[in-house]
Amino acid sequence: MPTTPEHNERIAKMTFASVYPLYLTKVERKGRTKEELHQVITWLTGFDEQILHQFIDEKVTFKTFFERAQLNPKAQLITGTICGYKIEEIENALTQQVRYLDKLVDELAKGRKMEKILRA
Repeated sequence: MPTTPEHNERIAKMTFASVYPLYLTKVERKGRTKEELHQVITWLTGFDEQILHQFIDEKVTFKTFFERAQLNPKAQLITGTICGYKIEEIENALTQQVRYLDKLVDELAKGRKMEKILRA
């Protein structure tokens, strides 16, 4: 299912601060930790915990978040379906990057081993 320009714009304007608590709740509810969530985010983006907190405080959009990220070269290995979209078929780079993050959080919450999540 292709994304629409409206969908891509909505994702670009969403703030990391609005989604982060949802990620945290999801993984903690499934027995994973905040530290594991941060490990996954750091692997994908290169951001450390201090920068993550700064982005939350500043309410940066996903557009800004991923513009500042140093995306892991192995991110292209993240495949599958999330929210009804096949990640590898998403044409908009920002939307694809956000879905990478969604997929990693989903894998963490589902109990996948960390070395598999981090494509080691």
